[in-house]
Amino acid sequence: MEHLNVRDFYYDLPQEKIALYPLKERDQSKLLVYDRGQIQHAVFHQLADYLPKESYLVFNNTRVIPARIRFAKSTGAVIEIFLLHPVHPTTLVADAMQATRRCDWQCTIGNIKRWPVNWKLGQEKNGVRLTAALADRDRGIVSFTWTGDRTFAEVISSLGETPLPPYIKRQAESADRHTYQTIYSRLEGAVAAPTAGLHFTDQVFRSLASRGIDHDFVTLHVSAGTFQPIKAENANAHVMHEEQIVVTRANIANLIAHIESVIPVGTTSLRTLETLYWYGARLMNGNSEFRIGQDEPFRQIHTPPVRDSLTAIAKYMDEKEQETLVGETSIYIRPGYKFRICRGLITNFHQPASTLILLVAALLGPEWRKVYDEALRENYRFLSYGDSSLLLPVDR
Repeated sequence: MEHLNVRDFYYDLPQEKIALYPLKERDQSKLLVYDRGQIQHAVFHQLADYLPKESYLVFNNTRVIPARIRFAKSTGAVIEIFLLHPVHPTTLVADAMQATRRCDWQCTIGNIKRWPVNWKLGQEKNGVRLTAALADRDRGIVSFTWTGDRTFAEVISSLGETPLPPYIKRQAESADRHTYQTIYSRLEGAVAAPTAGLHFTDQVFRSLASRGIDHDFVTLHVSAGTFQPIKAENANAHVMHEEQIVVTRANIANLIAHIESVIPVGTTSLRTLETLYWYGARLMNGNSEFRIGQDEPFRQIHTPPVRDSLTAIAKYMDEKEQETLVGETSIYIRPGYKFRICRGLITNFHQPASTLILLVAALLGPEWRKVYDEALRENYRFLSYGDSSLLLPVDR
């Protein structure tokens, strides 16, 4: 694979352009519309006016959990635990959130040098005591136990903090529990919000419906790896994070029915949809393991039509009598990638030289810089709590 210089995807983002708080009204954010080379400016509640009339939107309905938990030692040292992936009693995020009494998670651990292996940390609030023990230092595995019969989701709701991105330079506040959550979030398990969806309101959904623009929901539990910077000069050498996705048989049927008009809301929805294509291709080659590696799309020589790929998934689910499919993806979409399912993208403005900028560059080609230069010039607000864009590439 040829060299992909990460510096080619850098732009200067002044700190003052990064939104520290959301707007009071979600759908009052600015909306930059890039439509086949032309740029227009609007307000997000006008989204329906700019979407192609046949558009079919796909959202990520993951729900952000209070994934940051702080424990204070008697010495005054603070150990910060950030939940990443469950490992016991199940690796399925939704099921792990319903665990009672005990569960183990892989975590990133701040100040881990101050935490001896045989030392238990404790925190108590609202009549629940949560205890953390370091089960595997090298892998960052933490074993949590707690009193009472509450689920792990209920426990961390009381004791955890909203995991704001590292570029939002402030402490999480109580309001973030609401504002850093889409109004349609449902399945708990994300440690970062699918922020493209933060702009949607009931009013926006009504305006879409009035134009006959339908939608669906898939699930990708966003991991902290979404903020991991590209450290290698050759962006192709970057190691992507793995994230869990959940789709239903109805999702597959809906995609087949709208195969020419799918527009994902957010990069996580896009990665889920493109992952499905490659999983269908796997099935057609006799491989049913639902784990798509980051470079799998770049290694394939023979690629089936999209309809055939999705139909293969539908057939597999019917044969297995499965209504739900759970898999893992670390798909790495960057320039050179050919989009299979997605015809456009609704997304926020991303960090310089990030995997998400590379995804946008894969969609728009060199025009991505034109979009970002225009957004900076027009004083758009950037990153998670910032403004939005509708990107409709030339070859759709």
